[in-house]
This record gives sequence, structure tokens and C-alpha cells, in this order.
Amino acid sequence: ALPEKKMIFKGLTVNKEDMNSLMLTPLIHYPLPGGSALITFEEAEVAQRIIEMREHTVELSCGELEELDKCRVRVQAVPMDILLPSALEIRLTQSSRSILVSDLPSLDISKEALLDKLEIFFSKTKNGGSEVESTDFLEDSDQVVLTFTEDGVAEPLIEKGRIQVSIGKEKYKVKISPCMSGDISNLQLQPSRCPRTVLLLGIPDVLSEESMRDALEIHFQKASRGGGEVDALAYVPAGRTGVAVFVEDRS
Repeated sequence: ALPEKKMIFKGLTVNKEDMNSLMLTPLIHYPLPGGSALITFEEAEVAQRIIEMREHTVELSCGELEELDKCRVRVQAVPMDILLPSALEIRLTQSSRSILVSDLPSLDISKEALLDKLEIFFSKTKNGGSEVESTDFLEDSDQVVLTFTEDGVAEPLIEKGRIQVSIGKEKYKVKISPCMSGDISNLQLQPSRCPRTVLLLGIPDVLSEESMRDALEIHFQKASRGGGEVDALAYVPAGRTGVAVFVEDRS
């Protein structure tokens, strides 16, 4: 659901701070190959130092290995670059048979029961409705999209703006808004570097997953080897694949 926006069509807004805005929160899924690891440090300076050193020799615990010459592995450290949206255009279309019902009351009933009561109310012609085709609860906004089987029913309800809905023995005033659907008409991406995260490549499958993860964390948290405090570490053994999820850094 789109946030409600108040607009003043006079060229300038009275108070820019009072404007609502549409916020985009990045949630980037990035495939990780086998024999790799993602390590996020608490400080961006540490990550940059590790990348500049490029090649790192990591000492392993020999408890799981028979040959002493296998107790060290060389890994490559490269920057973690992902693509983020730099420009986004959305083409909006108003549905001719659907309405958006908001400002719903907080009742001690299930969502399914609330949808049933809304469908019963709006299916009656005396309430300005008609036969209801579907009702969908929007989890991200606590609003309901209600779709009629016929055209021409939604517009009069939208013009009223607010109507009283009978739910049980009580009446509640709810808001009726146009139901908008959006299609992305233009999306531009630009590379963005994760300042605190480093991608490690070329990790051989010589230890168990837990032991290799511990060995990497021990190595890269030592200041004598250019490292620092590790915030998070994910390891994908050779022969497997993984997916890393990047979110906005609010630290």
C-alpha cells in the first residue's frame, strides 16, 4: 500500500519537513559460490586494510589434518560490490473494481472473521456495495483490498471517503480510498561497495564447516594480521552454494 501524501500545488511547499515520503529499504540477495566467505568487521577501516593486503595466509588447527603442510591455506580478499537502485519510476493504475479499506478498528476477532464481516457489509446494495469477488488483508499496512465482481461500484464508495460499517452490534467509521497497482517502468542501478564487508575466495574444503569458520574468525580478528573485531562471518564450503542477504547499515 502506498503511504498517504499531502500535496500543495503552489510550486513550493510550506514546510518541507511536514511532507510524507516513500522510503525504499534495500534487501539485496547475493549468490555466494562454494569455497567463499563473507566477513563483516565492526570498523570500515579494517575491511579496507584487509582488501589492500589482498592475499592472506590463514593458519588452521591441525587436529583434523594428518599432513603438517596442509595447516595453512591462502585466501583472496576482494571488495563486496552490490547493485543498488539509483532511480525508480513506477506507473500507477487505479483499479475500477477494487477499493482500499483503512482505519479499521482493533477488534478481538481473527483477520478471517473481520474479512467475512466486511464482505457481508459491502455485498449489500443498501450499503452502496455489490457482490464481492475477493477480500485481501495487506499485512504490511493493516488495510484491506476489497474487489467487486462488477464495474461502477467502487467509484461512488471512494467519493464518500468515509462510511460507517456495521461489525456485529457496533458501527465503525472506516476510510475508503482508491486501490492503486504499480508496475516498475524504469529502474536504474549503480554499483555500491559494502564498506565493512569483505569477500574471501579460494577457501579449500579441508576442515569441517564450523572449524573453518572459527579459523577464519580467529585469523581476521587479530590486529597483528591487519584484522579487527568481527561483527559477522558466513562461510560456504566448496561444492555448495549460498545466498547472502544485505540490509541497510544503520550502525
